[in-house]
This record gives sequence, structure tokens and C-alpha cells, in this order.
Amino acid sequence: MASAAASATSPAYGAGGLAGVLPSVLRSLGVAEGPQAGSDLATVHPLPSAGGAGLLELPPARRAVVALIDGLGYDLLRQRGGHAPFLRGLLPAAYRLSAGFPSTTATSMGTFGTGLPPGAHGLVGYEVLVPGEDQLLNELSWTTNGKHHGPDPRRWQPRETVFERAEAAGVAVTRIGPGFFDGSGLTRAALRGGTFRAAHDLTARVLASVDALRAASRSLVYLYWGDLDKVGHVFGCRSWEWGDELEVIDAALAQLVDKVPADTAVYVTGDHGMVDAPHALRIDLAYDPVLSAGVRHVGGEPRALQLYCEPGAAADVLATWRERVGRRAWVHSREEVVRAGWFGQVTERVLPRIGDVVVAMRENFAIVDSRRARPELLALIGLHGSLTSDEEGVPLVVVPPRGRSRTV
Repeated sequence: MASAAASATSPAYGAGGLAGVLPSVLRSLGVAEGPQAGSDLATVHPLPSAGGAGLLELPPARRAVVALIDGLGYDLLRQRGGHAPFLRGLLPAAYRLSAGFPSTTATSMGTFGTGLPPGAHGLVGYEVLVPGEDQLLNELSWTTNGKHHGPDPRRWQPRETVFERAEAAGVAVTRIGPGFFDGSGLTRAALRGGTFRAAHDLTARVLASVDALRAASRSLVYLYWGDLDKVGHVFGCRSWEWGDELEVIDAALAQLVDKVPADTAVYVTGDHGMVDAPHALRIDLAYDPVLSAGVRHVGGEPRALQLYCEPGAAADVLATWRERVGRRAWVHSREEVVRAGWFGQVTERVLPRIGDVVVAMRENFAIVDSRRARPELLALIGLHGSLTSDEEGVPLVVVPPRGRSRTV
């Protein structure tokens, strides 16, 4: 299409993206593929190659553990590989996948957990409009207006998860993470299925994973670790603190591979990468009345804004933002990004959740709104959400059963 939205590379879904990880692992465990992702959905703009048909070719196994390290970008892992000797040795044979858009945890968890693109599962950003309610839902904390509990997660995201499909096929599913994840809105929306096991530190989660694998001859374990993302946000992903945390993770993953049963495949992936965004290069909408004009709600996050406009103001907002920040961000209408496939195939149910204007930052630019954001969020250095390679690329490291690394 001729739209400027095509100037940004649209994410890959399916086999080329995070959406393909769990369905591919499930097939490697002997579970037949379900319906084509989104095939039974009425889409607004069907995409000829939407979702990247097919699955990854993964080694057959009786058991599998998928470790998702929040904030582990492919480019970051390559650049900071000196802190990760175990993963570095496996990286030449790893896949480079697309996290999808926006490259943020809530959306990526929906994509990872359902095997569907955001336009189908509906978790389309960090903060998104609840249609008909004139308020934003934080899809990470599952709150509206920062305090009220959000909508029913199963109604907000009604599609079957991959964990539910695995459980129905007789695979024992165990999800391991911090205790507060159990029953949270995001977990119920994107990662429901199987049993949850709480473990506090990373070593405890590794040992819990091994126990769960040994407890069933046909099993799938999901292990989540979030501290790399936290460290990157606070100190920056180029900091020594980030490198130290990566060293801890690398050692724990090596321990995991060493301890799993011999018929277990181990996979390591991430939900997004990160960039360091200096405060001096940011725009604060609280002090920019021109950019704020006509905008009713500022959704998304500083690297991937979704602007919900006052009635009749969308065209003016789009023109103003393109003129003011068009060289530092991709600025497009909802219709343009939907046609370009940024969210994959988009259903009628999900369409109104997407901003009237979508702004994806280039390089290390960011736009904040101190009228709404908490001071601790405004202070963050490492950010993500946009379409840059550093943010959107995630690894899939594969360790087949008996410890043989995958060859390309």
C-alpha cells in the first residue's frame, strides 16, 4: 500500500514471531495443530500473509520447559553476550523472532499465550481504551483509572490459550512465577490453563520446573523471570547492573538444562527488548498544548503511544503530530496501521481498542505525560514498545533432549 505506515517494518506473527513459540512446542510434544490462528475470526482487513503461516521445526520431545525472560531482546543478548557464556554458545543456532507490536509485556503475553496476533487476542497495548466506557485499561496491572479492577479477563480475551489446548490433549501443564501472578487479570486473560506454582527467586523456579517435569511423563512447564526487565527500566539496558542480572540468569538456565530429565527440550525466549531513552530527548505532553490538543486519552506507553481523540479531532491530531514529531517517530492513523499489519489480523471486536492515532518511536526518542504517569515511571531509563530492532527482536534458544544444541 502507498501509506507511510509501510515505512516501518511490520512485525511477523506465526512461525516468524513469538506467536509461534508455544504452538510449535506443543506440536513437538505430539499434539496436533489446532485451527489456523484467527481463521474463524471476522477480520477488518484480512492480510494475505497475516501471521506467517506454519510453525517452527522443533525437536520431538516428551517434555518441554519454556523459560521466558522478561526484557531479553535478541540484539541485547548478542551485544551483552559476554555476560552470558551459556546462552552465547547457543545463540548462533537460535531463532530471531518478532515480539509483535507493541513490543510490551502485556501484549506479548497475549501473543505468546494464545498463539494469535494482538489484533485477534485483543491485548493491544500497555494502556488501551475500554470501548464504551471512556476510560483506559492498564493491561499489565488489570486496572482502570489506576485503581478499579478491569473487565472480566475471559470476556476481554475469550480465545483458547495454548496451555488450555495442551491440557485438553493430556499434557501436564505447570506455570511457574511469582505468587501474585496466580489469578491476576493478565494471567487469566493470556496464560490460563494447567496449574500454577509460586516460587520467589530464580533458583527456586528452576528447581520447581525440574520437579514439575519429573512429576509427569508428558509435560510442559512455563517458567517466567522478570528482574532483567526491572533492572533495565531502572538502570538502563547498557548498565553494569543489567549485565550482572544477565549473568545470574545465564547461570540459572545452565543449571536448568543440566537438571531436566533426558527427554526434555529446553527453550529460552523473551517478550521484548529495550532501548535506553535519555530524559533530555523526551517530550512531556503536560507542557506541550499543541500536541495535547484534541487528544482525550493518551494510551500506550512512552515508546508506543495510542492517542484516543475527541470526536472529530483525529485528522487534525494526526496532521499535527506528523508535522511535529514525524521525523522522530512513525505517526499513523488506526486505519493505516491495521492495513499495514502492525497488529496482525484485527477483528471487529478489537478494532476500537486501538488508538485513533498510533505513534511508534524511532531511535531513542520518547514522549511522556506527567499529568498521568507516576513519578517512578517517569524516572525510568530503559523503555520499550516500538518497532525498532532492539525492542522488537527476541531470541528463541533451543536445547533439544539430551542437551544437543539445534543445528541450522
